[in-house]
Amino acid sequence: MSNNTIQIIAGLGNPGNEYEKTRHNAGFWFIDQLVHHYNLTLKKESRFSADIAKLSTSSGNIWLIKPMNFMNRSGQTIAQLARFYKIPAEQILVVHDELDLSPGTVKLKKGGGHGGHNGLRDTISQLGSKDFYRLRLGIGHPGSKEQVVGFVLGKTPGNEKTLIEGAIDKTIDSIELILQGDMQKAMNQLHAK
Repeated sequence: MSNNTIQIIAGLGNPGNEYEKTRHNAGFWFIDQLVHHYNLTLKKESRFSADIAKLSTSSGNIWLIKPMNFMNRSGQTIAQLARFYKIPAEQILVVHDELDLSPGTVKLKKGGGHGGHNGLRDTISQLGSKDFYRLRLGIGHPGSKEQVVGFVLGKTPGNEKTLIEGAIDKTIDSIELILQGDMQKAMNQLHAK
């Protein structure tokens, strides 16, 4: 397996019905769509505090995970799984909501800071590395810093959800490239207008 291939795809979100439709759960929506796309089933794995599905490919297993220990602790789950299966940060893709991109926009990148995102902050801290890939699903910005918490934890309006789901579908169209580690080609496809 080339060390570019992704072995963990972690969607960030908060567990519980009250968070299900919030913008902060865009990462969970992505995993749900991916699991549906591959006709898999998420199973509760209490030792990792996560819902996990295993995608078997010709180049090995890929773990699709939704950490179930709240956003600001989600890095714990990702790091536990990575340590257990001896997966380096470079082979992890974290999918998260992104304030700096408008709904319907998706960007793939490697490394970088956390940009104030608590899920990314915890993941960087728990992995001890920034070198994982990020799939940034645009949710837009409320306009001021003071409004961010209410905004990300607010219910996503239908028209925005449609745009975000479109970005998720567009990404799933490029998922084979991502899984094979052909990140440049995937980026070209995703970032093309």
